[in-house]
Amino acid sequence: MVARQLTALMVVLALGAGAAATLIGGGADTDADESSTLRASYADSDGDGVLERAPAEALLDRTELSPAVRPGRTLALLAQITDAHVRDEESPARATLLDRLGAPFTSTFRPQEALSAQTLAASVAAVERLDPDATLVTGDLIDSAQANELDQALAALEGGRVDPDSGAPGYDGPQDADSADPFLYRPDVDAPRHPGLLERAQRPFTAPGLTSPWYPTIGNHDLLVQGEAAPAPQLARLAVGARAPAELDPGLRPQGDLDDVGDVPLGRLLDRALAGPTRALAPDPRRRHLTSSELLERLRAATGVGSAGGRLDYAFDVGAQLRVIVLDLTRRDGGSRGRVAPGQPGWLEHQLDRAGERWVLVASHQPIAGSSGGARILDALDRAPRVVAALSGHTHESSVEPRRSPTGGYWLIGTPSLADYPQQARALRLRETDGGGVVLETWMLDTVPGGPADVSRDLAFLDAQGGRPQGERGAPEDRNVRLYRSPPPAARETP
Repeated sequence: MVARQLTALMVVLALGAGAAATLIGGGADTDADESSTLRASYADSDGDGVLERAPAEALLDRTELSPAVRPGRTLALLAQITDAHVRDEESPARATLLDRLGAPFTSTFRPQEALSAQTLAASVAAVERLDPDATLVTGDLIDSAQANELDQALAALEGGRVDPDSGAPGYDGPQDADSADPFLYRPDVDAPRHPGLLERAQRPFTAPGLTSPWYPTIGNHDLLVQGEAAPAPQLARLAVGARAPAELDPGLRPQGDLDDVGDVPLGRLLDRALAGPTRALAPDPRRRHLTSSELLERLRAATGVGSAGGRLDYAFDVGAQLRVIVLDLTRRDGGSRGRVAPGQPGWLEHQLDRAGERWVLVASHQPIAGSSGGARILDALDRAPRVVAALSGHTHESSVEPRRSPTGGYWLIGTPSLADYPQQARALRLRETDGGGVVLETWMLDTVPGGPADVSRDLAFLDAQGGRPQGERGAPEDRNVRLYRSPPPAARETP
């Protein structure tokens, strides 16, 4: 999904100063760790714009597809991290100024954008406390297809030194204290004030990383500049260059629907922007845009998954009872909407057949239902008797919807982003039930408290377009729930 914009500094001022959330001590098991919302959550109980620790969110029974049945042994425990949007917030190739032109460029700035790598690392730490069998990283791991963004993201996931800085040492970006841009939050001078935050955000830090295996899914921001435009020469020159646009022609307007055409006008718009006033900055070759093949090669090398080729479709088993099928729905020619590739439905049907008696989860970045050609994928899933759920990110919203089918139905699950409020990951525990069915217990995981991610969460909550006004946290029935799934038809017919 395209990133969300802070519309006006006055919105933040009206909400008042934010403080770090009050924290509580740690737990140890999967249900009671301090990051688990099964233990405690965050809420603005008095409406003053400040998050405080709040009561836990219990698991709610969702019985649209099957009656509630007593859960039995655990078959698999997974985590899902999505839409981290690790970004080089100092890059001249970011289209921050284009936000004020309106759609489709309404989403390139966030008040907490300098803390994206730290937020991912804090989410990884929360997942580590869960100790899952596997972690699904379902796309938009990085924000604008830059090599140094991927360096940071992989270090946060795998463990090691994370270096968020680029260009000249220290912060040199649109949130500088001396910026006169009224659209952008400046943490040194604007409420809620966090003096020195930007400089601290540039310092290298060590991430512990994941000890369990992780499995990537491709998102549009991983491959496309700002999640919309295929890398092109003019964008490449801008990314590694020494000039950034400082003002925009008020008559400049994008043309066309970026979800339906491959000719994305981002490069042309930025070319025109560079014809006006610019500001100088230190060039950095690490900001180069990745090719599709280079991104795939680095993800395959990091995880050992996926076969050679231009797409990242693959499947893997978690124990003896679960198969996970990963679909790459991201366009290479531009635009954020998912698109089913030729041959993909047939490949999926083959993987569903190979699952045998295993239960099946399907993971993609874009939701299948909203992708071009997605009806063919859903038709294949409708005919498969052991599909439990289809997981996605992209929308930045938490959602859980039942999809009924002749074979028993399955759940469509959307997980919120780490880039926007509530900055949460999702835990997924598959358990068998009496009679041959299963229940998928899923709950939200906050970032581990006590570090920069606390400030990121507070700022994300105040963000006028990505924070609480958007409702991306979801309703209670979209978050901590038990999702029952009846036995497949053949099992029900067995005496």
